[in-house]
Amino acid sequence: MKLHSAVILLTVALIAGCSTRQPAPVVERKPADIARSTPAESKPSVTSGAATTPAATPRIHVVQKGETLIAVALQYGLDYKELAAWNNIENVNLIHVGQELRLAAPTQAAVPTGAVATPLPVAGVPVARPIDQPAPVAGTADAAGSALKTGPLAVKLPYSDKALADLEAEAKSGGGPASATAATPAPAAAPAATKPDDEKIDWAWPAKGKILAGYTEASKGIDIAGTLNAPVLAAADGKVMYSGTGIRGYGKLVILKHNNVFLSAYAHNQNILVKEGQDVKKGQKIAEMGATDTDQVKLHFEIRKQGKPVDPAKLLPAS
Repeated sequence: MKLHSAVILLTVALIAGCSTRQPAPVVERKPADIARSTPAESKPSVTSGAATTPAATPRIHVVQKGETLIAVALQYGLDYKELAAWNNIENVNLIHVGQELRLAAPTQAAVPTGAVATPLPVAGVPVARPIDQPAPVAGTADAAGSALKTGPLAVKLPYSDKALADLEAEAKSGGGPASATAATPAPAAAPAATKPDDEKIDWAWPAKGKILAGYTEASKGIDIAGTLNAPVLAAADGKVMYSGTGIRGYGKLVILKHNNVFLSAYAHNQNILVKEGQDVKKGQKIAEMGATDTDQVKLHFEIRKQGKPVDPAKLLPAS
């Protein structure tokens, strides 16, 4: 009787326990957790030919209506020939509206479109080569750089570890790897750095005469009255960067480069007496005053600091 009662009590306790048991906790996994846990999705994606970070955009100028390459170069204090070279312009008189001009030398040689990168060689392991790429000739930079040869000159050998080892030893002794460096293009030269003494220029007046118009942001310089064929003088030592009629409104123009900071411009000349690339001294006669592309005989004179016009009266000596 006591045993029967104990069994009944135990059965009741088990039933009560089952009715009050809580369900097992459910943890919801976020999509990010699932992604991190999936090996196939955890690998970084590879974009063919694209960098992970955007390259620095070079400084450019968008050509506006009426602009010439000479005018753009003067605006930024650049040599127009260098500007043309940086932008692969063969005819300096031919640019078009909307054209983007690079205003600095390229920092490194460009890689030709469609070029195939050559993998670095590993000792004892042949380097794969694209199907359409011919086998490098023994003794050339390509053969040395890839460390892959099909056989000695005029001899075809079947591939074997020994043959490959012999060819690698031949390449090392023949100076092949050293010659491979010659195939790597050198980066373009960086622009000359500004020196502290570039600000110190001994300026002189470029002509004798009354000031017809002072400096304004619109005029970009000063106008000096004079007579036809009166001498126009270099305001400081420098080199002739431009001589000609390439900028509308300036007539026959001479531009001198004094250093990496300053340029000076001499406009409306009747005759130009210097040539591009010529070195000149302060006070040297470089042109004769005229009225080209203006309404009266005068010299329009500008000083530009890193391409930006400045008031010549603040730099020229007191008259």
